[in-house]
Amino acid sequence: MDNKYLKTVGAPSLEELQNSPSFPKHEDFLKGPIAVIECIEEIPCNPCETSCLKGAICVGKPITNLPKIDFKKCAGCGICVAACPGLAIYIKDFTYSEEEGLISFPFEYLPLPSIGDNVIMIDRLGEEICQGTVTKINNAKVNINTVVISAIYSKKYFQEVISMKRL
Repeated sequence: MDNKYLKTVGAPSLEELQNSPSFPKHEDFLKGPIAVIECIEEIPCNPCETSCLKGAICVGKPITNLPKIDFKKCAGCGICVAACPGLAIYIKDFTYSEEEGLISFPFEYLPLPSIGDNVIMIDRLGEEICQGTVTKINNAKVNINTVVISAIYSKKYFQEVISMKRL
């Protein structure tokens, strides 16, 4: 494995992620909802690969490889989001509307927001970026206690936003 993409201190910057081989390119985002994987640790882990019904995610051997995603196969279903124990996967949809993008992300805090709540969207460092609105809360039993929140927010901040501020 070529370690030039691994971040060993702090959170990866957007630029570092965009230069990694598995981060989606702009044209990938134009096809509709897709998974974004920000896994930066070479640890023995592959629930994303085993949970993907489309076979779009590959860790392969050794099991410490960083996951790679085939955006032609990814349907943006989100099963991998709750399956990832590192909370390193989210779904983004640049095509949601003319002005807004949609993100679905793991959220393991209480209290949970409610559908329709206005929330503060944050970046990889937890910095406040913009306002968003919760559109869905997926707390299905198959998610094994990882709630997946969906929220819309201004496309102006499409790349920066990865989650919401705790309530």
